[in-house]
Amino acid sequence: MPYTTTNPTSGNAVRELDARYHLHPFTDTQALNRKGARVITRADGVYVWDSDNNQLIDGMAGLWCVNIGYGRQELIDAASSQMQVLPYYNTFFQSTHEPVTQLAEAIADITPGDLNRVFFANSGSEAIDTVIRMVRHYWTLKGKRYRKLLIARENAYHGSTLAGASLGGMGHMHRQCAPMLPGIHRIGQPYWYGEADGLSEDEFGLKRARELEEKILEVGPDNVAAFIGEPIQGAGGVIVPPRTYWPEIQRICRKYDVLLVADEVICGFGRTGQWFGCQTYDFQPDIMSMAKGLSSGYLPISAVAVGDRIADVLTEHGGDFNHGFTYSGHPAAAAVALENIRLLREEGVMESVASDTGPYLQARLRDVLGEHPLCGHIEGIGLIAGLALVKDRQTRTFFDEDVGTLCRDECTAAGLIARACGNRIVLSPPLVIRREEIDEMVDRLRIALDTTYERVSNLSAA
Repeated sequence: MPYTTTNPTSGNAVRELDARYHLHPFTDTQALNRKGARVITRADGVYVWDSDNNQLIDGMAGLWCVNIGYGRQELIDAASSQMQVLPYYNTFFQSTHEPVTQLAEAIADITPGDLNRVFFANSGSEAIDTVIRMVRHYWTLKGKRYRKLLIARENAYHGSTLAGASLGGMGHMHRQCAPMLPGIHRIGQPYWYGEADGLSEDEFGLKRARELEEKILEVGPDNVAAFIGEPIQGAGGVIVPPRTYWPEIQRICRKYDVLLVADEVICGFGRTGQWFGCQTYDFQPDIMSMAKGLSSGYLPISAVAVGDRIADVLTEHGGDFNHGFTYSGHPAAAAVALENIRLLREEGVMESVASDTGPYLQARLRDVLGEHPLCGHIEGIGLIAGLALVKDRQTRTFFDEDVGTLCRDECTAAGLIARACGNRIVLSPPLVIRREEIDEMVDRLRIALDTTYERVSNLSAA
């Protein structure tokens, strides 16, 4: 489909209202208001259109979430039908309803191991807060109140609430909301390309994993409640761990009886070619957070899948779990998520990502862009990928300037929605993307890299 531009004025009124009344997330509002927000008006499949009639490939699936693609009437009908029968009821006060119980069963059916109980919330951030509450409450019930410390990683993202931001390793977030939640420690990220210092991928994976054991011994094994990590770090720039990393992390957690938490908010529901990233990297979490792809972004919903080890203690000895949200297990959101899981399963979406479109995307990126002078390294699996933008490929020297944002804007100009994460450009398209659409997406990214390289070269020459 062609990338077309016209000059209608239908978006001007929206932009004016947006500037006057709307505070955007993760945005310099003053700078945005000077420029004017892009008004997205419609979407279908893997494409979105703005108020100027520009067609863009959504290379980020919204915000890592529209796994099933835009315009799926089945999800629209699921929401509409449920709202006509029971538009809302809470799951407090000894009440439940059919959609939430069916969804809990469906999640328990697709999660690995003994993750058989499910707690519902509305966002990934809320799911992470729930995880923190649960693991600390669990250890208290086990008579080990002193096991409160949490270990996470540098450059990790676990949401933007106070607890999620504290757990994550994003310095720019910490600076804005300090003091952070106490009791959180961090180890290095498994970023082989940027931090390996000559080690092989396997060696580096083991080295970074063993930082967890060093940290546990430093703070005292009896004080550590849990280690938490994204199978692939998403907002950190799509940092794909070496294959040696997660098995060693699991071994260390088991050795010291530290709970292992998988944050599957981005990787979950097919992104890596299996239902969950922990299956792709062959480790078994004790507890798992999920959101985004759970409903393919059609309605807000998140969940925490809880292993029997934790759930049995909470159920048999915990009494009231004094935590929850007005919209926990919202019936319409649950109905949409249930239908989304059905579509992903019956249409073989995971199988396609694993055996067809995922390998095809990874190969096309490397074939077309692998030798580009801006592209130092490409990593990814399934339908998620990250490209390191470098000043010098031979020495792996990164730019001092914000070339990532410059490249992101050039992507938009070329008709592609991509994301800049520091000096990295990342992609995470809808899982229903076809080969010809992958070709189109990679071609548009190549155009953006070319124009970015030209602009950077001109700046250097000046």
